[in-house]
Amino acid sequence: MAIAPADFSSIAPDPNTPASNSPASSTPVAVSARSQLSFMQRLMRHRLAQIGIAIIALLLLAAIFAAKISPFDPKALADNGLSSLGEPHPPGGGFLLGADLLGRDVWTRVLYGTRIALVVAICAMLSSVLIGTLIGLMSGFFGGWVDVFFTRITETVMSLPTVLLAISLFALLPGDSANQRLFKLLLAITLVTWTGIARAVRGLVLSLKEREFVEAARALGTSNARILWTHLLPNVLPTVLVLATLAVAHNILLEAGLSYLGQGIDPSEPSWGSMIKDGEKFMLSAPWILLSSGSAIILAVTGFNLLGRALEETLETRR
Repeated sequence: MAIAPADFSSIAPDPNTPASNSPASSTPVAVSARSQLSFMQRLMRHRLAQIGIAIIALLLLAAIFAAKISPFDPKALADNGLSSLGEPHPPGGGFLLGADLLGRDVWTRVLYGTRIALVVAICAMLSSVLIGTLIGLMSGFFGGWVDVFFTRITETVMSLPTVLLAISLFALLPGDSANQRLFKLLLAITLVTWTGIARAVRGLVLSLKEREFVEAARALGTSNARILWTHLLPNVLPTVLVLATLAVAHNILLEAGLSYLGQGIDPSEPSWGSMIKDGEKFMLSAPWILLSSGSAIILAVTGFNLLGRALEETLETRR
């Protein structure tokens, strides 16, 4: 499912409050250091933000220091990882979360899977935010055929099933090496997730471009590029910030889903989605394989969703 183009216009800073006291001033909205500090203080006091940041920090530490936390190689087959009957080793006896169907340490693979999940989710988010913001700004500001053109593309992409479209893009792109599969995965996720951001930004720009400070800038002969960069972009950034945080959670789920379906990174790499796929074969005899990777996905998605909700609520208090 694509990111919902919910109405976040209420959390954007008031565009009628330019840097000077004159409502007709062409000076763009400026956020003082004191205002930024006040925002950060309110955010850090928000209970959801505290929980979300703690979870995200834990995930980042696990991703960065995975090699120091676990001495095992995520791809190595442990000598005692399988029983004489070929069953995975249960938790304990040197395997914190047990072993998988090939005798590899599950705890190690969950740690290294955190790296893949965060890298793919964050990189795809940055790409989709860039594309969506640019398209939303141009579509809303210029209007006319530009708006019609980009709106039709956005609506077409949003009308297609997200997972099916991502699978199709991944399958159509050439290359099957580890790096090529990673690039294909990033590109596929980016191309199916920019639409929600573009639609939200367009809606805000349609409202903002009629405000007094934009009209004053036009009257003074300010170029369109400068109006977009210094007058409109700062006012849509709060919305983009919230959507970007939520997009990371969405991308984690999408990456796991594609890997589960075999349309993700190289199968030998420790992806949470592929671990769930492997674990379902032993769901009754070795449930720790599925539960470990599934719990990691739930934890990561919860952390970013909580932070996104806290950002939204904190920005609303600035009105």
